[in-house]
Order: sequence, then structure tokens, then C-alpha cells
Amino acid sequence: MRHEISRIMTILPVAYLPSVAYMTHLLKEECIIDLHEHYIKRSERNRARILASSGVMELTAHLRQANRPQTPVRDLRLDYSKRWQHQHAVALLSAYKSSPYFDYYWDLLAPFYERKYDFLVDYDLEILRRMLAMVGLESRMPRLSERYVEAAPGDCDLRPKRNEGPAFGAEPYVQVFSDRLPFAANLSAIDLWFAEGPSARDVLSRCRIG
Repeated sequence: MRHEISRIMTILPVAYLPSVAYMTHLLKEECIIDLHEHYIKRSERNRARILASSGVMELTAHLRQANRPQTPVRDLRLDYSKRWQHQHAVALLSAYKSSPYFDYYWDLLAPFYERKYDFLVDYDLEILRRMLAMVGLESRMPRLSERYVEAAPGDCDLRPKRNEGPAFGAEPYVQVFSDRLPFAANLSAIDLWFAEGPSARDVLSRCRIG
């Protein structure tokens, strides 16, 4: 399938607590999320990075039968046997409770660590919608594919490789532990949201891709 509208596109995977780079693509480019690709382990599809007091921390949403080869990402179910939602909520509270916009945003994010979703794609997409709405970017929610998207010449395809893609130039901002830790680029955008609030849109606009 070539996407429904013939133009240069950025093809994205689903992502858990999407990164600053991911959000920059959504702000600046025409994007589509492929819900029919095969799952790639150890990728942003179910992993995110935040900044804890000891440094960068990785959060992983647990999946059932994630070791099966060639599993379509749309079929992946979440696994709640190890209470990862509770662990992620505790990590986020510990990392960001002293951030400038924590009180504005936490109540909007907390339900994702209380409600159980069956499928990873539903969970990821609802978090993405909520994160975009937090900073007034609802209109940048991308289209969702109805079947596998074949990349055309000139497209920016961010699906195949883990943690790779066009060069990303982060715009620095004051992170919650900036008094003791160096700036950590391209964390989950929730790090930027908690630090900058509505001004996060301006930070994204100054980030560079390619």
C-alpha cells in the first residue's frame, strides 16, 4: 500500500510516551502511524525514557507473547502480571512531582496507570492523543493506516530500525534535575511538557530534524 494521499510522508510506529523527536515530526511534517507493521523488540513501541534523580531511566510496558516473530503490532496485548503500571506511576511521580507543570498535567496522565487496556496500540494512541491535547496540539494527531504502509521514494520511514532515524537536533530546556545532571536530549516528551507546559510547542518548533 502506498498511503492514500500521494505526497511525501513521515511514517511512524506507535510509541509509548512518545519522544521529543517523535512530537517534533508530528508538529512539522505530514505523518501517518502504521498500525500494521511487525513489532520490533526494545523499541519505542513499548519503551520510553524519562529523567530520574539518578539519570535517564527506561520504562517498559510489558507485553504478552512479544517473542513471537513477525507479530503485527496491532495484535500485541499488554501483560499486567508484573504491575508495571504501578511501577511507572511511581517513577513518574518521583521524577516530576517538583516540576513546574506537574500539578497541571499529572491528573490528565494518571488514568493511564489505573485503567487496563487490552492492546498496546490502543494504549499508545490514547496516550498520544492526551499528550497532544495537553499542550494544544490536538490538530497534529496523525492519520492511522488501514493496512501496511509501503514507503515511497522521499518518505521518511521511522519504523524499521531501533532508535534510529534522521539526525535530531534538540532544543535545550531546563529539566527538573538540571542542578545536578547534564541536559538529556530526546527523552519522552512528557519530560518537556512537565518542564515547559504550553511553551513546549515553542521548544518543539526550534528542534531540528535531518
